[in-house]
Amino acid sequence: MKRMSMLMIIIAMFVSANLIKAQGEAAVPFLLLAPDSRAGGIGESGVALADNSAAIFWNPAGIAFQTGSEVSLTHSNWLPQFNLDLFYEYATYREYMEELNGSVTASITFMNFGEFVRTLSNSPDPVGTFRSFDAALTFGYATKLSNNWGLGFNFRIIHSRLADKPTEQEQGKGVATSVSFDVGALWRPEKFEIPLIGDLSNRFSFGLNLANLGPKIYYIDQAQADPIPTNLRFGFAVRPFEDEYNSLTWTLDFQKLLVGKADSSGKRPEFYKAIFSAWADEPLNKEIRDIVTSMGLEYWYGQPQDFMFAIRTGIFYEDPSYGNRKFVTLGAGIRYDMYGFDFSYITTDVFKGSENHPLSNTLRFTLLIGWGATPQKQLGFPRGI
Repeated sequence: MKRMSMLMIIIAMFVSANLIKAQGEAAVPFLLLAPDSRAGGIGESGVALADNSAAIFWNPAGIAFQTGSEVSLTHSNWLPQFNLDLFYEYATYREYMEELNGSVTASITFMNFGEFVRTLSNSPDPVGTFRSFDAALTFGYATKLSNNWGLGFNFRIIHSRLADKPTEQEQGKGVATSVSFDVGALWRPEKFEIPLIGDLSNRFSFGLNLANLGPKIYYIDQAQADPIPTNLRFGFAVRPFEDEYNSLTWTLDFQKLLVGKADSSGKRPEFYKAIFSAWADEPLNKEIRDIVTSMGLEYWYGQPQDFMFAIRTGIFYEDPSYGNRKFVTLGAGIRYDMYGFDFSYITTDVFKGSENHPLSNTLRFTLLIGWGATPQKQLGFPRGI
């Protein structure tokens, strides 16, 4: 059993929230964590690549361009430098159903904050223990609107359990449940030629995902409700080189947290207002600085349906005034027949002053199985699965 004081609980929760950009603006910030190892290796970018079952998170519309079925499992110890009992689990499933003219999807996200010792305010002696965690169950559907356009939707149930009993001075529990939904679009043209650049047919895509749209969540009473982290992500993916055995893909993502500022009474706007007002809370130059940028490169060698391996790298940048997360990612992956394995690694040592950043040395591991897919000549497929 790992015993922690209430001070350490607060520190762990505060650090975790700040590291993933919510910065006290939104509850359940675990919904923003990049879940899978493949995208984790390319700078935590993937809204336009979105060619495996983890597209449920990055852009559900990417599922529309996939056939067959796939399951995946991801594990990561979170904030490893704190040596706490924090870990992250992510499981996905997708299946193409001809009768629905699209694919159905599901995912489970689980963030474990560990076991804590409960004490009373007037005594340091333990009176019990409790476990804290956040979890989400997501269901989705994706379909093609045309050969070039995909559309995807998710519905999510969110459950947060920070404490099973109230503090001595409050009523209710530290337990909350809410819902949210996502909508994503992906343009992946079969024919696309840009003057002076060249033919990018089946080698370019643009994606957009508006995630975590939903009502506020509260633990004690509705007057203390906080918004969930509504997030806009958009970006590009390009494959500048490909031959029989080799391919190189470049990804570029931009994202912005759409949580409006609190008014004089301390209340924040509802999500349907915040998606517009969050762009005008500050001067334009500051709003632009609030956009997070991530990009990556992925190289594959091998042939589909045979043995393949990949190496990946990327960079993630957040303005120092809006979170200051800056790190480099590395990753690798293999595919053999219907099986795959990916891992990714975060390092902050390349940035001055970030050598002891809590995200440094974070590892993710993903196992996946995919079967029944129909080979297609499109960006990201079939080399990515």
